[in-house]
Amino acid sequence: MNNQEYAKKVIDELTHTLTKIDTEDAENFVELVDEADEVFCAGAGRSGFQIKGFAMRLMHMGKASYVVGETCTPNIKEDGLLVVCSGSGETKSLVNHATKAKEVGAKVALITINPESTIAKMADVVVEISAPSPKSAKQGDVVSIQPMGSLFEQSEGIFMDISIMMLMERKGLDSDTMFGRHANME
Repeated sequence: MNNQEYAKKVIDELTHTLTKIDTEDAENFVELVDEADEVFCAGAGRSGFQIKGFAMRLMHMGKASYVVGETCTPNIKEDGLLVVCSGSGETKSLVNHATKAKEVGAKVALITINPESTIAKMADVVVEISAPSPKSAKQGDVVSIQPMGSLFEQSEGIFMDISIMMLMERKGLDSDTMFGRHANME
């Protein structure tokens, strides 16, 4: 296949996964983010890269947001929200973060492929993305042509961008306002 054929296939896969996300779960996710005093974001590997982009956009909106594991991240408190991106919902370090958040009374939101996972059982909101990897696909699942977890990682990033747009609409924010919080240290 050439690049345009691959592009069409990837876009078709993304359309499939993004339009299958439950609307009520998405609204509940946005509500939790909106209500939280502080949002703590955690993910491992490529999901970790995606969640960092979400934390940055929250900051651009004026929301206190942190990436778990960074040197300047404070402790989560009762009025905080931990957002976890984990395809499996079983990554040990992320299970530990979710456990700690629940111990202090914070809320947990999970974006995952696996709504039956350990983290999902602790979460206040679970957003399921139906994007199994070729290795984890069950009978009847759409099997991605992309390697490993790429479809999930792309889908979670786009879902979080969509969530930002939903928050912007709620808050009456536009890109110009958000650009005012963009780094300009040149």
